[in-house]
Amino acid sequence: MERLIIFALVGLAAQAVDGSLGMAYGVTSSTLLVATGVAPAVASASVHLAEVGTTFVSGVSHWRLGNVDWKVVGKIAIPGGIGAFVGATVLSGLSTESATPWVAGLLLLLGLYIVARFVFGKPPVFIPGRRPGLGLLAPLGLFGGFIDATGGGGWGPVTTPTLISSGTLHPRKVIGSVSTAEFVTTVSASVGFLVGLAGEALDWRIIGGLLIGGVIAAPFAAYLVKHLSLPILGGLVGSIILVTNGRTLLRSFEAESVAAYGLLFAVAAVIVAFAVLKVRRAPVEAPEPEPTSV
Repeated sequence: MERLIIFALVGLAAQAVDGSLGMAYGVTSSTLLVATGVAPAVASASVHLAEVGTTFVSGVSHWRLGNVDWKVVGKIAIPGGIGAFVGATVLSGLSTESATPWVAGLLLLLGLYIVARFVFGKPPVFIPGRRPGLGLLAPLGLFGGFIDATGGGGWGPVTTPTLISSGTLHPRKVIGSVSTAEFVTTVSASVGFLVGLAGEALDWRIIGGLLIGGVIAAPFAAYLVKHLSLPILGGLVGSIILVTNGRTLLRSFEAESVAAYGLLFAVAAVIVAFAVLKVRRAPVEAPEPEPTSV
């Protein structure tokens, strides 16, 4: 029961971040699971099985708040599902020893990307009346789905910043559409893991806890997308991912030391401090226009 509550809290926090930032549920959850000694394939499988419920609730919540562009969802979800199934099959075939450094390195890179995009990056420029085409959405979905399954997360960090940076869709529509399309990639990855792992070694307390916490947080996260400070949230999430996966890599290569850990925490502190400073110095902006129906 205690483990169920712990993983429910992990799922609650991860989904609150994911629904408001458009990413990081899988990355955050997988990072914590791998750090506690869970095998990478089992961690990713557990996260994706839990996400079947959380992404469904998240998608419905974003749709009810007008944050979803269904034409974008249709063009990115199917390639994303294909990539996720292939990625799950690949990860299921790797040994725990060889997969742990790979997954930790991938998650660390995704953490760096989150920090670079939301803390140090310039605000994206949105051009009203435009929509990303199939030439961008199909390969983006395929790659995002593959990275998501092999890294235990990555659909949001790959797709959300790319679409926001393109300036062809309002950021609120990007986050809502990406979160809704993630349901398809999650189902595909889950099928791939169930086939590859044959249900072995899966801890249903982990899956149940992540699911309960994520479902509770999903509606609130969709609402927070209008009010949350993205630089601070991105700085906090990115810092946690960097520190946790940096620790895993140091252990994998037997390079642990007080100096190494001190450097990790110092970098995390600088990132958060910069994010707070950026928000304080930012001019007060007019409210964003309400999204139009598609």
